[in-house]
Amino acid sequence: MPGRHITDRQMRLFMTLKKTHNTEIAAAKSGFSRATGYRYARDPFLSERSAAPRGRRRPDPLVDIFEAEVVPILEASPGIRPVGVFRELMRRHPDLDPGVRRTLERRIRVWRAAHGPEQEVIFRQKHEPGRQGLSDFTHMSSLGVSVAGQPLDHMLYHFRLAWSGFAHARVVLGGESFTALAEGLQGALWHLGGAPREHRTDSLSAAFRNLRKDEAEDMTERYRALCAHYGMTASRNNRGAAHENGAIEGPHGHLKRDIADALALRGSTDFDDLDAYRAFIAQVVGRANAHRAKRIEAECALLRDLPAVRATDYEEISVQVTSSSGFILRRVFYTVPSRLIGHRLGVRLYDDRLELFLSGAHQLTLPRGRARQHGPNEHVVNYRHVIHSLKRKPMALLHLIYRDALFPREAYRRCFERALERLSEREACRLTVALLALAHEENCEAELAAAIHSALKTGRLPDPDALKARFAVRTDRMPGIHVARPPLADYGALLASGDAA
Repeated sequence: MPGRHITDRQMRLFMTLKKTHNTEIAAAKSGFSRATGYRYARDPFLSERSAAPRGRRRPDPLVDIFEAEVVPILEASPGIRPVGVFRELMRRHPDLDPGVRRTLERRIRVWRAAHGPEQEVIFRQKHEPGRQGLSDFTHMSSLGVSVAGQPLDHMLYHFRLAWSGFAHARVVLGGESFTALAEGLQGALWHLGGAPREHRTDSLSAAFRNLRKDEAEDMTERYRALCAHYGMTASRNNRGAAHENGAIEGPHGHLKRDIADALALRGSTDFDDLDAYRAFIAQVVGRANAHRAKRIEAECALLRDLPAVRATDYEEISVQVTSSSGFILRRVFYTVPSRLIGHRLGVRLYDDRLELFLSGAHQLTLPRGRARQHGPNEHVVNYRHVIHSLKRKPMALLHLIYRDALFPREAYRRCFERALERLSEREACRLTVALLALAHEENCEAELAAAIHSALKTGRLPDPDALKARFAVRTDRMPGIHVARPPLADYGALLASGDAA
């Protein structure tokens, strides 16, 4: 038909029909004219294959430039971007049409395919059940998660079995570290009930880049010892070759998208406390594992047995408690009860907490703080540790180094600032210390903060005496409890009757 090209499908049909029909019938059934049928009967090649290639419809704007100028640039600088070549050409030839950029990019792409350097080849791997587990860390700041209204700067430790896709995730408050890796890895293995033959990570030097050489080597040896404890061979990918850990790098994105979807369905990215957020992450990961339950069960049967006990997943450090009722560890000042002043404590440093020991006996647990890269030390302060001394020296609050960290809630800090505006410095310090002492002695920190907030909201300063009368425990109102003691003879009668069980 005029104006319509004969397709390969029509030609195949025509050649098939021609075996049992004459040319005119075969052409009609194939959808073209008798004359076309006779013409193609003389030329057995398919129409689209025999069609002449279409030539250029406009002059080539790069005909005098590409071979003379672009190719030498590409040969001298193989990694240069096409946009860089375009900008150089525009600088050399100001009259060149800017619309030539796309033509140049396509021409460079074709040239590199024919004459460019060899590219790295990705070798797809076949995973064996029970053989390989992988660990990595991923940043979570893009999800905007907060705890009690405060943004949570954190990462996720992510473990995955390469064959079945079993996943385990743990919230990490610091950066990549041995303690975070050890806690997360052991949590995953004990959840599985077994260990794979190989454990793979990215370059561990990235996790230890801020340490001295001897400390980094010590961390690496501890990691190898951790793997050996579970009978796993430690391996890692080549530096900068993230695709070699594709079995976990790709699932990072899937996991974060699952978490983002779950947060959207939840309707809020704020959590009451860190434990609530960790439980939420565990639910998301658990639902993903439920879809792979059969493969996970099959792989678990091939994992190595776990050792009798866990390996050490913390750092051991010794600190001296100073007269400030605290100690400094990695540029963070921690307070402890004043009875520990002068003692040397053993510290087990985890990713999110410190366990303190004195002569092997556990004393207390502190949340772990982290210092900023630049600036003064951070402070992890519990006002209950120092309030008994602060009551005797309330003016120490005025210029206390860790004053802002001392206030347990925002209401106490705002009360102190408002008191400084209206009262003398001495009176403001006495008022604030009295409120902190009341919160400690009557164990009413949250309730007292609400009362302080209500007073400040009405433009008044809280009255410590009135609040003490409100929150103090009244011993004269304690109910008397009388416990009647039955005579011992009643027990003898009960046994004699035989009704006793």
